[in-house]
Amino acid sequence: MNIVILILLVIVALIAGFAAFSLLKIRFQASDPEAIKSELERLTESLAVSQNNMEERLKAEQRALGERLHEREIAISKTLAEGLQSATKKTLESMNQVEVRLAVIDKAQANIADLSGQVVNLQNILSNKQARGAFGEIQLNDLVRQVLPPSAYRFQATLSNGKRADCLLELPNPPGAIAIDAKFPLESYHALQAAMSSNDSRAVAERAFRDAMQKHIRDISGRYILTGETADAALMFLPSEAIYAELHANFPAVVDESYRARVFIVSPTTLWATLNTVRAILKDVRMKEQAGLIQKEVHALLEDVGRLDDRVGKLQRHFDQAGEDMRQIRISTEKVGKRADRIESVQLEESGEKNEGALTPPMSSVSED
Repeated sequence: MNIVILILLVIVALIAGFAAFSLLKIRFQASDPEAIKSELERLTESLAVSQNNMEERLKAEQRALGERLHEREIAISKTLAEGLQSATKKTLESMNQVEVRLAVIDKAQANIADLSGQVVNLQNILSNKQARGAFGEIQLNDLVRQVLPPSAYRFQATLSNGKRADCLLELPNPPGAIAIDAKFPLESYHALQAAMSSNDSRAVAERAFRDAMQKHIRDISGRYILTGETADAALMFLPSEAIYAELHANFPAVVDESYRARVFIVSPTTLWATLNTVRAILKDVRMKEQAGLIQKEVHALLEDVGRLDDRVGKLQRHFDQAGEDMRQIRISTEKVGKRADRIESVQLEESGEKNEGALTPPMSSVSED
């Protein structure tokens, strides 16, 4: 702002000098040359003084402006330094956070790669029918081992008809042993899921899925329900909750047919609940067996107590007889003691008589009886 004022002052001074010069030129043309010369010298001196004053003011303003600019530069430098330091700190923190997140992302990518490999392996397993069957049997074995004691089941148990059940639950009669067979109709289920967009294709896939499930039901009913050897029911284990849900949601006729065939379809979740029920039944049976054993032992204990009472009575009678014998012995002992006392008193009397005979002459020759 001060610089603008100084520039305006310089312009005003120049205009004033130009006006004075023009005036002098006019006077020079109309007046005395000496007067004009004197006026010019005066104006020149005045302009020189004004110029010096303006130069000094300009220098002072320049110094003040330089000082202000220097102070502003210091303040700006300080602000820039603080801002740069803060920005550097925030940048370092952001970089650290980015490094941490990159590490998490790397770990997640490694986990994803691992899961992808596991999914590929699982797909390879499920694409093979034998491997798929083994997968269902392994899942069945794990569930049974986690819930039931080893004495309550047998894996790959062979029945009297030569058929081998994946698992045989050893339940007491009734109901008897229950066979569990693992089935995994994955191919027909995948075909059913792939045919969701087309009604015709879905109808074909539903028929194939229904036929596969009905065949499994008939096979299990004919192989593992044996009168007099197993219970009048068997279990079909589906190792997929999705297939189990699809079956009960959209194929109620197949479920009804399984009920009529006494083949109950279970998934991992429902099998877990079923096995816990079986465990409760086995526990109740063991408790009843233990209760019967306890009753038998209590009966034997009561018989032992009766025999002990008889023997105590006999011993009491022996003690009573022994007491009577002791009393009789005591009586006899007392009699013997009394007789001994009498004998002793008789002996003492005889000794006294002899002593008296020695001191005095006999009074008579007649003896007393």
